[in-house]
Amino acid sequence: MRSVFVFPAGKRAETIASLDQHLPQQRDPWTLDGNLSIDIDDEQTGYLFSDWDPGDVAVLEAAVEHHPSWAVQIDVSGRIDGTAEVHQLVALLLEHGGVATDDYSAHPWTLQEIQSGTVIDGLRFFDCRTYHELHREY
Repeated sequence: MRSVFVFPAGKRAETIASLDQHLPQQRDPWTLDGNLSIDIDDEQTGYLFSDWDPGDVAVLEAAVEHHPSWAVQIDVSGRIDGTAEVHQLVALLLEHGGVATDDYSAHPWTLQEIQSGTVIDGLRFFDCRTYHELHREY
């Protein structure tokens, strides 16, 4: 299972309403084509940042200019590549600003960077293939 965390610029309620609108009649979690599991995680009642490196949290805080208390967590099934689906969902969630992180780098990705294919430290957003090539994992 691979994960993406999205930190939308809007309010939590707005994000939930958007997910409800685009993925109707489901919640806790929402799913996309049975391959993405989407949920809200937070520090108070969930596990947000519990296994993050403190330096990665500091980089995120600098990017969003505050300490986020919640995020949309997207878990991607290992049965699919998932890149197209993740990009589609992240574009929806970051429509009004914010950033996303993935399992492959600590960089907080903006929607513009994701959509333009920006390369940071040899990787694009959610670039599992290149990550595994760089780390010689199969």
